[in-house]
Amino acid sequence: MNRVNFSEPPARMNPRQHELLQQADAFYVERPEIDQRCHQEFLKPGALIRIKAPRLMGKTSLMTKILDQATQQGYTTISLNVQLTNTQLFADLTQFLQEFCTRIALQLELPERFTEYWNPILGSKTACTFYFERYLLATTTNPLVLALDEVDVMFNYPKLAADFFGLLRAWHEEAKNREIWQKLRLILIHSTEVFVPMSVNQSPFNVGLPIELSEFQPAMVLELAQRYGLSWSTTEVEQLMAMVGGHPYLVRKAIESIARFEITLKQLLETAPTNHGLYGNHLRQQLWDLQQHRELAMALKKAVDTPYPVRLTPMQGFKLHSMGLVLLQGNQVTPRCNLYRYYFRLKL
Repeated sequence: MNRVNFSEPPARMNPRQHELLQQADAFYVERPEIDQRCHQEFLKPGALIRIKAPRLMGKTSLMTKILDQATQQGYTTISLNVQLTNTQLFADLTQFLQEFCTRIALQLELPERFTEYWNPILGSKTACTFYFERYLLATTTNPLVLALDEVDVMFNYPKLAADFFGLLRAWHEEAKNREIWQKLRLILIHSTEVFVPMSVNQSPFNVGLPIELSEFQPAMVLELAQRYGLSWSTTEVEQLMAMVGGHPYLVRKAIESIARFEITLKQLLETAPTNHGLYGNHLRQQLWDLQQHRELAMALKKAVDTPYPVRLTPMQGFKLHSMGLVLLQGNQVTPRCNLYRYYFRLKL
């Protein structure tokens, strides 16, 4: 039986445990080398950090940690989720860039001043550059850390993506020569491979610091369980990881639910690969996504039905990997964890 080291009866949490459960940062598990590299990088003038990992692997948590550290340094920080952009704006570069600037100004608590600082005669990218340089960057004496989450949404709009990402690359290059642009530090976060036709000299995805997140190791899972107050040994860690591997989202959801007395580890393992288990909503969403792309569904079925790594087309492998469903091993793939193998073996 799993036991929890709470001073109050098992039906309730003590006030301190309840308080900790509300503090996301208290349960942030560091990947020491990655966290240290990111911290050192954003201190550099004109820095660019690229964070890439499949869905639910902790990209946004790492972004939040970096921004928290930057705030502690006295930097100004802004995060924008590109998914919140109205898709109609992806059809017009000027409208997209003005919306982009407006969202940044709102977080800086600045009014919109396009009349004074946006010159349409110059063209959208140059006008946006001047707006940043003469208004948004000029209003702060501190470095500005700008994090753009879910940028792969733009990969579906190649023309706009090429223009926008080329603009970010140009700003990064400007920092080598001009002090005003040294204040801007960029963080780009995406799940999928970058399939946007761009010159190597215009892409921001081949410069700066590349970060690719890996799964949790057993010691990290044990540390997280202990932070939640669970008196686990390596035995419980091994049992959980035999089902979900080191997938950060699946691990965290299990440990948090067990710590809240919503389920036991035994119950979780018995029901995990079913629609009524702890991961039911997550699995149904993944199944729905696959059903919209029959080719991917059939490719995953091949992977889960085969006990050894299988070869898929590069695009199938990349897409399933970006969804977090498989691990890439050269030109071959395997299901990311037994949870996916067991569930999709039945559902596909």
